[in-house]
Amino acid sequence: MKHILLTEDDGDYASILQQYLEISGFKVTWAKDGKEALNILRDLSPDICILDVMMPEMDGFTLAENIISKNPGIPFLFLTAKGLKEDKIRGLKLGADDYVVKPFEVNELILRIRNIIKRSQKATATVDREEKISIGSYSYDPKNYVISHKDDRYRITEKEALLLQFLYQHKNTLIRREDILKEVWGADDFFSGRSMDVFISRLRKYFSNDPTISITSIRGIGLEFNIKN
Repeated sequence: MKHILLTEDDGDYASILQQYLEISGFKVTWAKDGKEALNILRDLSPDICILDVMMPEMDGFTLAENIISKNPGIPFLFLTAKGLKEDKIRGLKLGADDYVVKPFEVNELILRIRNIIKRSQKATATVDREEKISIGSYSYDPKNYVISHKDDRYRITEKEALLLQFLYQHKNTLIRREDILKEVWGADDFFSGRSMDVFISRLRKYFSNDPTISITSIRGIGLEFNIKN
């Protein structure tokens, strides 16, 4: 049974949503705010976190940043009553797997949750078979989400790891943009595309100390992740 951490300050709304999720076969732990969620996460490693954006004590964005710093392998999505484009872009930049605006159809939310968990499991299965990977003068440890270069170490998020793994698997070839979006984000829409652009920029910065590594955008088509021998 997959375990969900639901963080929502509206007790009545959380209770109804929890019942729907449990009827659908999930185990659910509810936290009423971000601070309580962080305390729960000290002893719990859920399969996914559902984070309300607007909460007392600690908002969903700050909670997400804390989750990423402590356990970047846990996927998460945001729930919000606000439909502001800026908020959605901020959430996707943080690495959210989805962003759902209230009110929403519960069945749609459940489908999205299952798709996110499925992609996360697929990535974990791949990671379990991999040892450290040499990428130019860098070393990548997929089990611990760490990129190393000399004395520098970067702990990356699950979303960054999924993107890097997909690019590495298709290195030195032209990768269509829609293929990356569907594989890593599970959607080929405007906001997912904006999120991907942000994450590509991050990977470029991580690998900027090795001129033999490049991520080149081919306008209107896709990307090439090139590693010169």
